[in-house]
Amino acid sequence: MCLAVPMQVKSINGFIAHCYAKGITRDVSLFLLQDEIIEIGDYLLIHVGYAIQKISTDEALSTWELLDQLLAEESFNA
Repeated sequence: MCLAVPMQVKSINGFIAHCYAKGITRDVSLFLLQDEIIEIGDYLLIHVGYAIQKISTDEALSTWELLDQLLAEESFNA
């Protein structure tokens, strides 16, 4: 199973974006999104260190709501 998580772009240096989500920061490659215009504040789906898709703010927040629910249920069932 593969999982991509939404992260927000905080800075960009060439093909590397410094991104943030839930208290975690990561440098991620923008190499796969060369044809996209990526700006500070944009949300990206990140998979194993690569940005694979630009998404809307609403999509990012909705995804995090679902992931938070899954984690809460997992904690409850453990």
